This record gives sequence, C-alpha cells and structure tokens, in this order.
Amino acid sequence: MTIKTDVSGLTMLGQHVEQPRSPEEAVLERVPNPHPGTRYCVRFVAPEFTSLCPMTGQPDFAHLVIDYVPRDWLVESKSLKLFLTSFRNHGAFHEACTVGIGKRIVELLDPEWLRIGGYWYPRGGIPIDVFYQTGTPPEGVWIPDQGVAPYRGRG
Repeated sequence: MTIKTDVSGLTMLGQHVEQPRSPEEAVLERVPNPHPGTRYCVRFVAPEFTSLCPMTGQPDFAHLVIDYVPRDWLVESKSLKLFLTSFRNHGAFHEACTVGIGKRIVELLDPEWLRIGGYWYPRGGIPIDVFYQTGTPPEGVWIPDQGVAPYRGRG
C-alpha cells in the first residue's frame, strides 16, 4: 500500500536552509498524518541537545525524548531538527527549554497527547530532569518507557 504525503506547503524539506538564530525565529512545519483515526505513538530523540545557561553563557547538554499521539498532523522532522538546534545559542533554564519545546509542538500539531522528557546533564553538580505532558496517555496506544536512566555519575 502506497500512501502519498502532501508536502506542497513545506519550505525546508529538500532545500538548503540556514540555521535559525533563535527558537523564536525557527519555523516548525507539519505534514498530514497518513493514518488519521489510527492511534499510534511517534517518538523523536535528541541525545545531544544543547542550550546556554542564561546566567553564565556556558553550554548545557540534555538528552530529549519527545513522544506524541498525532491527530491530523505530524511534525516535519527537518524543521524539528532545525528548531532544536536553534537552542544552541539560546540562553534559558532547563525548565524553560523543555516545557517550551513541548508547548510549541502542541501549538503546531494539536496532538491527542504529548510528553517530553528533558534529561539534563549536571550543572553545578546537580542533574535536572524536566518532564511535561498534556494529559493522561491514551488507552490502547503502546507508549514505551523513555529508556533514559537517571544520572549516576561515576557511581
């Protein structure tokens, strides 16, 4: 079975695109869900996410896991990658980055459900993990554990 996805409105896929200078400048795009009415989970993992500490300007690193159950739309992956990399020069606390990313995707897609786990590497000796979700996970959808162990250091 061949399913064609309408990509006519996309501005980045298949094009050379400059890296956005900030998350506010970054454009997130969406494509039609090829299986509307079917409940399934989509996962994106960004194991090398970076942003800047808003106080010191030093880099912060996180492993992000984004899960969502789509309705009519899917996030276009190239635009998501560019959006996530736009944080490299953006100063914000871990909570602002993690929750802000989740809310931006929800605003774009209106998914049935979304969760994001931000597993941040230690700052000042303390790892900060941030979790956001839009409600109760839907019944009947396989949503695996995010699979990221708590930070253990050298222990």
